Amino acid sequence: QVQLVESGGGLVQPGGSLRLSCTASDFTVATYWMYWVRQGPGKGLEWVSTIDTGGDKLFYADSVKGRFTISRDDANNTLYLQMDSLRSEDTAVYFCGKPPTRTPGYWGQGTQVTVSS
Repeated sequence: QVQLVESGGGLVQPGGSLRLSCTASDFTVATYWMYWVRQGPGKGLEWVSTIDTGGDKLFYADSVKGRFTISRDDANNTLYLQMDSLRSEDTAVYFCGKPPTRTPGYWGQGTQVTVSS
């Protein structure tokens, strides 16, 4: 059974950093374009970042460009999101996964990130 589990969220002060992890079971993250999306309080889902199967095409929303870095550890089958210079508007539940294409979509349960002083 495919399972994606996010971790690494928490409470951080503005300007701080966090690294989110997304560990996969019965699913190889390097096989698909993988995504991070987030949902802030009272808001809809917002795309954050994407990494391609080769690991060298990286895409970011304008709101996080220059502050967030997506990466992947193929040996550990884990996706990461390094978040630096965090702002209050980055407060959200962060999800990793892939949307349905020719193959089913899969998403984790999310990890809460709260940026507050």
